[in-house]
Amino acid sequence: MPDIPFGFSLPGAQPPDPSDPQQLQQFMAQLQQMFSGPGDGPVNWDMARQVAASQLSAAGDPAVNMFERHQVEESLRLADLWLDPASALPSGIRTAAAWNRNEWIYNTLDVWKKLCDPIAGRMMGAMGDLVPDEAKSQLGPMQSMMSTLGGALFGGQLGQALGQLAAEVLSAGDIGLPLGPSGTAALVPANIKAYGEGLEIPEDQVRLYVALREAAHQRLFGHVPWLRAHVLSAVETYANGITVNREAIEEAMSRVDPADPESMQAMALEGIFTPEDTPQQKQSLARLETALALIEGWVGHVVDNAAGDRLPSVVQLGEAFRRRRAAGGPAEQTFAALVGLELRPRRLREAGALWAAVTEKRGVQGRDALWGHPDLLPTDDDFANPQVFAEGSADWDISELDNLGPGQSEGTDAGEDKDK
Repeated sequence: MPDIPFGFSLPGAQPPDPSDPQQLQQFMAQLQQMFSGPGDGPVNWDMARQVAASQLSAAGDPAVNMFERHQVEESLRLADLWLDPASALPSGIRTAAAWNRNEWIYNTLDVWKKLCDPIAGRMMGAMGDLVPDEAKSQLGPMQSMMSTLGGALFGGQLGQALGQLAAEVLSAGDIGLPLGPSGTAALVPANIKAYGEGLEIPEDQVRLYVALREAAHQRLFGHVPWLRAHVLSAVETYANGITVNREAIEEAMSRVDPADPESMQAMALEGIFTPEDTPQQKQSLARLETALALIEGWVGHVVDNAAGDRLPSVVQLGEAFRRRRAAGGPAEQTFAALVGLELRPRRLREAGALWAAVTEKRGVQGRDALWGHPDLLPTDDDFANPQVFAEGSADWDISELDNLGPGQSEGTDAGEDKDK
């Protein structure tokens, strides 16, 4: 893959040598590619993918060998067997995959587009608003070029953030969102190995624990038809309330010298997006955090029960994962700073305690039946009184889950009282 244009190169990269015709020709071809990229959205996603790939190539992205692929497939197969008695939801895995870091980006990019395009669109609009009206008429075709440059700039920085995320994630569903193709359970062996070394836990135990979590995610999103749309809608609703900090854009743009291409490399977009401190935005944030906490709490509770005495380091692994999800890794924090969107499930421990109380009171079938409709699920207020919720939660036939069509999402029967 050719080097990316100078404005988004890795630290230490040098601009083309004016005395070298071959370098100049290559640079001009790259620049032309950047400005002729697809214009179907505010972000140049080709640029994002190229930046992420270049970053991973420099840091190292080992290919998955056949032995690792076999290990992943066996771990996911065993994980599904262990989960059978711990969950009323059947297996959601149609395909087991082992991805390298680039494959994680490639296979999750469609969802990232849905989440990031609206935010980037607001940034593009804000950058255009900084140009005085009298100057806009003089710019003419340059306005389109500025928009393209802005899309490439945002795509480059998103690519850097996704490249960092790809170097940390352990599986397709590691950050709680349904990012990968439906029915595909995927692990990232290189990252699992590095994570296990940091914990000083044998790699096979870490891999099996990650496989259990991934398989549990697949059961949930595979057999609760409304859940994928519910979670992505919660993220999008929150993102729609994020505003653009004009002062941050002005400050970032002031550091760019048109005569110095390398100044583009120093332009940082962190801090440009900030959530609106309005009741609606607070409500959408609470809805998002509750959804993520309920999913992560259910996964953690089910996985820990399934592993039981079978996995020697299950307690240590469970605690490490709860801390990791609650705090977010360095790359996740970078992504949050860039787009103003945190994907951390707050109140994770309370959600786990709530699911444990429901299981004790109503059993595995009764617990998982609550996923039958969004109105049946605990609310943020229920976290404080798990026993009260467990005793009063509604009856629902678990067999009805797979009969709900994809169109029957959270809006269906919205008036239904969850305490019936």
